Amino acid sequence: MPFQNRTVLITGASRGIGKAIAMRLAKEGANVVIAAKSVQEDARLGGTIFSVADEIEKTGGKALPVQVDIRKEEQIESAVQQAVDEFGGIDIVINNASAIQLGTTEQTDAKRFDLMHDINVRGTYLVTRYCIPHLKKGNQPHILTLSPPISMQQKWLSNHIAYTMSKFNMSMMALGWAGELKQYNIASNALWPRTTIDTAAVRNLLGGEALAKMSRTVDIVADAAYYILSKTNLHYTGNTFTDEEVLAAEGITDLDKYAVVPGGKLYTDLFL
Repeated sequence: MPFQNRTVLITGASRGIGKAIAMRLAKEGANVVIAAKSVQEDARLGGTIFSVADEIEKTGGKALPVQVDIRKEEQIESAVQQAVDEFGGIDIVINNASAIQLGTTEQTDAKRFDLMHDINVRGTYLVTRYCIPHLKKGNQPHILTLSPPISMQQKWLSNHIAYTMSKFNMSMMALGWAGELKQYNIASNALWPRTTIDTAAVRNLLGGEALAKMSRTVDIVADAAYYILSKTNLHYTGNTFTDEEVLAAEGITDLDKYAVVPGGKLYTDLFL
């Protein structure tokens, strides 16, 4: 089991893609730190840090639920220290937490602009910054950031400039860390789904039930993350992968099992 005794800290892991990755890696033997804000159930979103930790432990895995708002530096520092105190170190950090608003410049006010950049950019940066000293001592250390391939074509920017800026910044950091931290044998990659994924964001914010039915399940991203993070000796670093690319490299090309509606039409992700 390539993740046995390795500790993974995942932001935004109380639901959706973050939860799916947490469950997948715990199944493979990882100690998983569920770092997120949710400690009380929201009917529209579902899931808390405690419910995810409970699910992991019921399957025989090890989990540590830690409440953290990654806009707060002191909470990030505390979460990282709790992870180290509980499991002895951190080997993998997964930057999954993200805020979204698909609005034009006029539709995106300063409060929402700041929220996306505080979480997506500043939060991702600080979480990684506080993890780096532990990653340097880690077992096959890796940073994985959930963000898209960078393309400066106008069409990717024009409909939601603020959100695109924040997500491209995440990918820029992932690429930058690959170069900066290579000397310490710390790998860094970005990962993004080729199609929309059936999450609360898709159902509540983007397209409702109709779009959810044209999406894939969170399991495809979790499996792709597993394959990236199982690689050793910097075999994968400095990439902005799509889930399909990662699975294809493993010889997995029949992806119908991941579709919410097998055999149905799929909706390509907004950045692809």
